[in-house]
Amino acid sequence: MTYRVCFVCTGNICRSPMAEHVFRARVAEAGLDGAVEVDSAGTGGWHEGDGADPRTVSVLRENGYGSEHTARQFRASWFPALDLVIALDEGHARELRRLAPTPEDAAKVRLLRSYDPGLASAGGADLDVPDPYYGDLGGFEECLEMVEAASEGLLAAVREEVKERTA
Repeated sequence: MTYRVCFVCTGNICRSPMAEHVFRARVAEAGLDGAVEVDSAGTGGWHEGDGADPRTVSVLRENGYGSEHTARQFRASWFPALDLVIALDEGHARELRRLAPTPEDAAKVRLLRSYDPGLASAGGADLDVPDPYYGDLGGFEECLEMVEAASEGLLAAVREEVKERTA
């Protein structure tokens, strides 16, 4: 059975497509691409049908990641088919938990940076990935660093879940 992860930010053109592509690469590197499906969406539909922000595309390509993307809005009806819904900031997490049809679905919502091993010992650390949309390219590069730092921990957690399912 495929393990499904969906990354969610505001408009699905900056942070969540970046997280999707980085995590998809980690999944492939780990040899789990047949067992794990990676996707992304936004809490709002303003950019539905658009590609990723050109700065997201630039930063992804510069760092060796794919960048093909079409923005879409997250739907509450998706919860039953998903195993993890990864929010990029606390506002997204609140919105997603509010949309969740059941408490079990709400429990699937996690913050990406909660998987960053470097933050595990930093009590009260800010777990939001800041929205780079209104800034310059540097904000997108910072976003990528945060996404990459958390992706290894997320991969370890997903690998463990996949292992338990196949045991």
